[in-house]
Formats: sequence, structure tokens, C-alpha cells
Amino acid sequence: MDIALAVIAAAVLLILLRSIRIATEWQRAVVLRLGRLHRVKGPGVYLLLPLIDQVAKVLDLRIQTTTITAEQALTRDTVAVGVDAIVFWQVEDAEAAAIRIANYREAIERVSQTSLREMIGSTDLSRLLADRQSADEALRRSIIQKTADWGVTARSVEIKDVVIPRELQDAMSRQAQAEREKDARVTLASAEREIAEQVLQAARLYGSEPNALKLRQMNLLYEMNKERGATVLIPTDMAASLGSVVGLEEALAATRAQPPVRPNQMP
Repeated sequence: MDIALAVIAAAVLLILLRSIRIATEWQRAVVLRLGRLHRVKGPGVYLLLPLIDQVAKVLDLRIQTTTITAEQALTRDTVAVGVDAIVFWQVEDAEAAAIRIANYREAIERVSQTSLREMIGSTDLSRLLADRQSADEALRRSIIQKTADWGVTARSVEIKDVVIPRELQDAMSRQAQAEREKDARVTLASAEREIAEQVLQAARLYGSEPNALKLRQMNLLYEMNKERGATVLIPTDMAASLGSVVGLEEALAATRAQPPVRPNQMP
């Protein structure tokens, strides 16, 4: 009798041990009862009825990453490129991921691969190179539309690299250099035009005010005579005009220096 009780107790203990399951915080267990979906259990401890319940699949709800590559894919403007991208995806509905698709990991990889090629085929090369954020978002929306029924969603997509043919790289480099040279020529022409306008304004000023031109000439002579031992040859007409200006300035200075004459001091 004692032996029979011990055997029964051991059998019950073994059944309990096989019935007790533990799911971690990020795991969900899809339980079938008599072959039909019963419920999704976890996290923590859950029980299974022996010979009745079974765990169909344990799913990881953490964000997963998948690397995808599209080699020699044609853009909308018929340029062969190679694109590498990373898809960050996550299981949102454990029940759908376990029941509606056999291998959701492989499926998300295949869908991401085909979506990447579709995105490349509908995008021009210039836009793909200049605006990767828009390409990332377009690819993410395409993946979400195809995987919504599977309980899997794409959190984000990041294009790592876009490889273009070497011949096209050389052509784009020459085009960029030509654009920079064009901008430099336009800037130089604009500066020359501004300088010419300022010279014309100065010429009009000197033409209307002869004394201003003479003062400018004196300033130039002073600047040239700064270095010791320099010899400056002045044309005759220029020397005469400068002499008159100097004489005028000296007369004005002498007039300012004389004290004012009072009426009672006059003879």
C-alpha cells in the first residue's frame, strides 16, 4: 500500500513538474488545447493540463533586427545600384504570429527584401542619395502593409549604404566640380560688377568735384613716398594743380592761425 501511494505521489509530482511552465518577461506562449487555440500565456508561471494542452510556439516580443541587401537593383531612372538596409521589427500579436504564418522570421526577411527592391525601382537615384529618410519611411510603410495580418510590424528601417557604379561616381564627381566652378565664376563676376559700380561712382564724384580728385592725388603721392629713397615723377599739370591746392590749404591755415582783429585796435 505504501509503495502504491509512493508511486502515485511520484507520478503526480512528475505531472506537476511537466505541467508547470515559466515564461520570461519578453516571452509569450501560445497554448493549444486538444489541438485548438486556447490562450496566450505569460509572462510568469502558467500551468498546462497533461495530455490535453501543448505549447505551439513561444514568441519573443523584443525588437529584432534583420539585415537586407539588394544588389544590382534598377532605380526608376535605370541606374543599377546596391543597397544595404537594416529592418527593426517586433511581434505585436503573438497569437497571429503563431497561427497565421508558419515562420514569421523568414517571412519578414523575404518581405523586407522584396519591399526594398520595389522601393528602389520607384525612386530616382538622386532622391535616393539626397533624401534617405524619405526612402526609409517609404520602405517601412511598405513592410507594415504586408505584415499587418501576421502580427508583426516594422518599427524602423535604416538604409546603411547605397553603392553606385564607379563610372557613375566619376561622372557625378565631374558634375559636382563643374557646379562648384560655375558658382565660383558667378561669385567672381558679381564681385567685379560691384567693384565697377563703385569705380563709376568715384569717377562721377571726382568729375563733379575737381578738388576731391586733387586731394586723392595728394594722398596717393603720400602713400608712394612712405618708403625712404623713393623717387616719384609728377607730371607738370599735376604738380601745378597740387601746388595750387597746397597753397590754398596753407592760406586757409594761416588765416585760421591769425588772431581776430578788434575794432579799437584798428589804426
